[in-house]
Amino acid sequence: MSSRGRVPLRIVDEVRDALAAGQAVVALESSLIAQGLPAPHNLDTARAAEAAIRSEGAVPATTAIDDGALLLGAPASVIERLADPAAAVAKGGSRDLGPLIASGRLASTTVSASIRIAHMGGVRLFATGGIGGVHRGAAISFDVSSDIDELAATPVAVVCCGAKSILDLPATLELLETRRVPVVGLGVDELPAFYAASSGLPLSHRVDTPEAAAATVTAHLGLPGAGGILLVQPPPAELALDAGEVEAWITEAISVAEAGNLRGGAVTPFILSHLASASGGRALTANIGLIVNNARMAARVALAEAHLGRGTSVYRS
Repeated sequence: MSSRGRVPLRIVDEVRDALAAGQAVVALESSLIAQGLPAPHNLDTARAAEAAIRSEGAVPATTAIDDGALLLGAPASVIERLADPAAAVAKGGSRDLGPLIASGRLASTTVSASIRIAHMGGVRLFATGGIGGVHRGAAISFDVSSDIDELAATPVAVVCCGAKSILDLPATLELLETRRVPVVGLGVDELPAFYAASSGLPLSHRVDTPEAAAATVTAHLGLPGAGGILLVQPPPAELALDAGEVEAWITEAISVAEAGNLRGGAVTPFILSHLASASGGRALTANIGLIVNNARMAARVALAEAHLGRGTSVYRS
């Protein structure tokens, strides 16, 4: 597996067996474990997301990088190491996969890295809280998440609550259209705003059941040259926050970040931490709840697609 010209992809037996049998599998990211959520919520959320997928009858496949290999189905021991605040865990996007494989370091995987690993292993459904996108002020900073380009190139269906609300949501939706990534509302006609149920941005497509979502995923991924597709749903109603409150907290957090000269990958974790504090913990509770809820919905869509009899193919180098 480590020989020249061969990608070191380790698929845990449970996931490999499920794929071979045409069963439903849902991939999960791990950057929320290592960098996105504070301990002990990070480990609890990772376990809860996997449990939600299992409760629907699907198989979870958390992605990560460890000991010179890409992991599709990270063992519990790796997830625990990722969640350890004392561990020196790197953060890997899709651009970082090669260097991190070569270094042998333990690394979490962002959305872009996770969907590439999922596709390499033949997994078609992926769940996360929210994708990255166009950052506020990107016209000057050129700060645009690699999630967008990876979605455009990689045929995986992503279930999420839209893009993170700290981003420029209109610009993100526009860029997704430019990059030919369809955004389909799950029971909604507007793009959710991560913590909030609606952004006021209308969507062109809507489905109302996991079965309809699965049919849409199957049709899209079956097109020649297709990239990814976004299936978006709002956070659970009992956890959703007021959009105006969230915007005020974000504006405040951005000002503090700019004053502290924070840049690049340090900005998002800082703002999320600030939101958790400013909201009295409500933002953190909503974040955890929507992550688990999206995992559950992805499992339902994956099961519905499996019932359609659509096979998956495992990556071959």
